[in-house]
Amino acid sequence: MSTKHPSYNGRMMKALRLEPVDQTPIWLMRQAGRYMAEYRAVRSATNFLDLCRNPDLCAEVMLTAVERLGVDAAIIFSDLLPILQAMGMDLEFAAGEGPVIHNAIQDTSQVDILQELEDAQALDFVYQTVQKTRAGLNENIPVIGFSGAPFTLASYAVEGGASRDYARTKYIMYTDAGAWSALMSRLSRAITLYLTEQIKAGAQIVQLFDSWVGCLGVSDYENFVLSYVQQIIHNLKTSFPETPVIYFATGNPMLLPSISRCGGDCIGVDWRIEINTAWDIIGHHLSIQGNMDPLVLLTKPEIIRHHVSRILHQTAGRPGHIFNLGHGINKNTPVENVIALVKMVHEMTECPLSKNNL
Repeated sequence: MSTKHPSYNGRMMKALRLEPVDQTPIWLMRQAGRYMAEYRAVRSATNFLDLCRNPDLCAEVMLTAVERLGVDAAIIFSDLLPILQAMGMDLEFAAGEGPVIHNAIQDTSQVDILQELEDAQALDFVYQTVQKTRAGLNENIPVIGFSGAPFTLASYAVEGGASRDYARTKYIMYTDAGAWSALMSRLSRAITLYLTEQIKAGAQIVQLFDSWVGCLGVSDYENFVLSYVQQIIHNLKTSFPETPVIYFATGNPMLLPSISRCGGDCIGVDWRIEINTAWDIIGHHLSIQGNMDPLVLLTKPEIIRHHVSRILHQTAGRPGHIFNLGHGINKNTPVENVIALVKMVHEMTECPLSKNNL
């Protein structure tokens, strides 16, 4: 019989299980980032990929963020793309350009540039980051491990970086079923292995980021993507039934009916749909995460409070809501606004009766 981690009874994990909580839990994507002076100080002494490969520094910047902000979960400090580097992609974070893959897949004949992830320990620095973050964190706060989802990682591998239209990715997807299946299957196996090792290292929750899947229509998502996401989550839930899986996809709310069938415990949504509408679509048997526009945090406390109040009014105190942004914190965000947001969510949802019964 497995012994449950103390965070199992914390508000984040309870919300994921649709149980009553004393306050709505909140954590934020990119909560350790350039908007924080402490992060900028660490980042100034190293490049981004070297930082990601330094578990001590990765744990330090996240633990600092959790303590300063007062959030209810710590997502490991890492990036979506080191897994592609471990699969043979030539990755660089170019100054002012973001990630660049120099040996991107140009056509269907080059799919094997992306190699099988034969050795999960090639990403051992990520698992060490999980361990060190877990070791330095209050035991009631869960650690969130994560990976990019197959479509988003495939798009990076094919496009070589950011894209406006994902033309090469869609060309392979539409014209060569065998190449697309090989690419997505290889990524699905790698992601499953990667997240398995993060859970073993001490992550209580894992999140799949499908940051680019919103470029697809519903039928394309159903035909070319959904089954791979389902496979990953099924395999993870089979091995780790008590580890919640969050699936976060951005850009196209029309995908939500399909996304609701991915097998995840929680669906993250962005600001392009009202959160009560999104919850009605995915079903109240699932928890929901979101969904304030991160650019609201560039404004004033009274405006932030208005948006927080609107979202909380829509969720109506129903168990299962995790407050988050609809994307990562913008680098120009005043840190005091982020601290204020966390306090607002906690203060506006505090429930003394529930608190006494926890």
